[in-house]
Amino acid sequence: MDGVLADTYVKFIDRYEAAFGRRPTREELLGRKVYDLEGAAYIRNAMHEEGFFRDLAVLPGAVEVMQELYEKHEVYIVSTASEFKHSYRDKWEWLAEHFPFIHFSRIVFCGNKSIVTGDYMIDDKVGNLAGFGGKGLLFDALDNHHDEEYQRVHNWAEIQAYFRQQYADETVATE
Repeated sequence: MDGVLADTYVKFIDRYEAAFGRRPTREELLGRKVYDLEGAAYIRNAMHEEGFFRDLAVLPGAVEVMQELYEKHEVYIVSTASEFKHSYRDKWEWLAEHFPFIHFSRIVFCGNKSIVTGDYMIDDKVGNLAGFGGKGLLFDALDNHHDEEYQRVHNWAEIQAYFRQQYADETVATE
């Protein structure tokens, strides 16, 4: 959810700018989280604040493509939420607002995504994809810039094209 559907990155960058009076450069962030920058470790603590996950921006195209996928496939939202106690409610309300078509039975909050099984997982963390038995798609982010273990998708338009192609290939193969 975070970094794939919801834009947590901008919120961290805004916090960094408020604290240091400047926005970090792209080069500073390649392969790193904002809170991994020198002197910024405390910014990660923002995730413990009530409301942090509630007002995140939706990544462009996420709603439309998710709705298309949801109508054709068995799609679940899986989010590691248990580390941050307020994130459960924040994320639940955020999903209800932005993705109202997703039934509550298809939302999974957990502490470790290795419990998830399925055909595909889209995630921005290699660690979450590593324990997954299906095909992992790495959603592009500055902090995962150097990771090359998984097929990278840069945006929701690429995800839409990927699954449309997968579906077309499966249709041709079964005819």
